[in-house]
Amino acid sequence: MSIRTAILDDEPLALDILNDYVAKTASLELVLASTDPFEVLQMVQEGKVDLLLLDIQMPELTGIQFMKIVKEQCRIILTTAYTEYAMDGYEYNVVDYLLKPIPYHRFCMAIDKLSPNEDTPVIGASDDFIFVKSGYKTLKLLLKDIVYIKSDSDYIAYYLTDGSKVLSLDNLKDLQDKLPGSFYRVHKSYMINLEHITSIERNRITTCLQNIIPVGDRYKEAFFKRIQS
Repeated sequence: MSIRTAILDDEPLALDILNDYVAKTASLELVLASTDPFEVLQMVQEGKVDLLLLDIQMPELTGIQFMKIVKEQCRIILTTAYTEYAMDGYEYNVVDYLLKPIPYHRFCMAIDKLSPNEDTPVIGASDDFIFVKSGYKTLKLLLKDIVYIKSDSDYIAYYLTDGSKVLSLDNLKDLQDKLPGSFYRVHKSYMINLEHITSIERNRITTCLQNIIPVGDRYKEAFFKRIQS
């Protein structure tokens, strides 16, 4: 079930960016993006919003005032350019506090905090596919469609043959034990599907997506022995 998401921000550019982030996050469904706090307030009070991405500094009704009105009628992630309101956010039990400009990976980390349980992000695997927990959804990924996997801070990204990517809380070390031998660790931050390598030049791998993946010194010897065998 998708998370019904509304965005309230008095800056049209910020609305556009968050709108784009919501659109490419599988677990979210955008129900409203608006600069009008009273339009959003009505939807929240009608029970049509599960999650609100809320700016703080707005001329008609501040984010703090908005939270005082809605109380716990929906989950809230604060989006702001100001650090001084962080304590107010914790007082109202917000999901997260995002400082602008907000990178997409940080946005995804906030969405992952909405997860209703603590299941392992990779729930199951077979010779042909894996089930991956991404936000509220559990996605089935065909192994043949995964080009490479990249670790970044607290999450990993699965890059797929169609150019899309799936984000999940996990780590490469655990994945090494769950994925078949066609997936090989080539760097502290990268695992690659050997089937999608198009060329190797020195310590650089080119994939079918035309991405360049570095081969780390720690993994170099084992990797080249692997492909030579």
